[in-house]
Amino acid sequence: MATADRGGPFVRANGPARNWMRAAAPGIAFTFASHAPRRDRERRPFGEPRASQSSERAGAGGPRHESSPIRRGQKAIHNRRSWPTICIALLAIAGAASFGGGAYMHAKAQLAQWLLHAAWIHTRDTGVPARPWPWADTHPVARLIAPGHDADVLVLAGASGRTLAFGPGHLDGSALPGDAGNAVITAHRDTHFRFLRTVAPGDELVVERADGASRHFRIRGAYVTDYRDLRLARDTLVPTLTLVTCYPFDAVNPGGPLRYVVVAEAA
Repeated sequence: MATADRGGPFVRANGPARNWMRAAAPGIAFTFASHAPRRDRERRPFGEPRASQSSERAGAGGPRHESSPIRRGQKAIHNRRSWPTICIALLAIAGAASFGGGAYMHAKAQLAQWLLHAAWIHTRDTGVPARPWPWADTHPVARLIAPGHDADVLVLAGASGRTLAFGPGHLDGSALPGDAGNAVITAHRDTHFRFLRTVAPGDELVVERADGASRHFRIRGAYVTDYRDLRLARDTLVPTLTLVTCYPFDAVNPGGPLRYVVVAEAA
C-alpha cells in the first residue's frame, strides 16, 4: 500500500511489460491550406508575357502576386488562427492518454476478478487452491461481499503491490478471513476498496471461506491514520476483519502516507 506498484499484465513476457494505452501516440501532421486555388501554368516560350498580363496591369494597382504584402499578411493571420487549434488538439491528446491509462488499470482489475471468481469456484469445489491463470504467483483465499454497497471481490494471498493490481490482498501473518483472530486485508482505494468510502458503522460484510462456509461481520468503526503509526492487533477476542486502503479517496497522486482503516467484528 505504501507504493504505487500496479502489477503486471495478464500475458507472459520476457522483457518489461508494455502498456499499449500509455504508448506514444503516432505523429500527427498539420497542414495549412492556401486561400487561393492553384492555377495550372500556361505553356509559353521563355520570356513571353501571359495573354492576360496586359489586362491585369490595366486594373488599379496592377497584379497582386503571392509575395505581395497583402498576401503575406493574409497567410500570417491564417497561421496565427491555426495555432490555437493545434494547441487544443495537443491538449486533447494528452488528456486522452491520461484517461486511457486510468481506464486500463480499471479494466485490468475488473478482468482479474472475473478470472479469480472462476478459480474460486474450482477451489471451493475441489478444496485445492487454484491459480487464476497458469503463471499467477497468487490464488484466492476468501470471498468478501458488502451487500449494501454492491461489492463482491476475491481476496488474494499476499499483499504485495503486484497482487493488489488484481484484487485485495490478505496480509501474511494475520488470520485467514473468517477464522479466529484479526484478518487484515488491503486494496487500492480507486478499484476494489472504493466502496469503503460509503460504509458506516453497522453495515454488513460477508466472508465466504474456501470450505464453503460463510461468516457475517458488522462494521464497528473506521478511522484515518498515518501508515507509520498504524498498529494492528494480531489476536482478538472475536473474529475480526481489518480493511485498509489509501486516503483520501479522491487523491490525485497515489501512495500518500494516510490510510483509511475499517474494522468489522463477527456478528
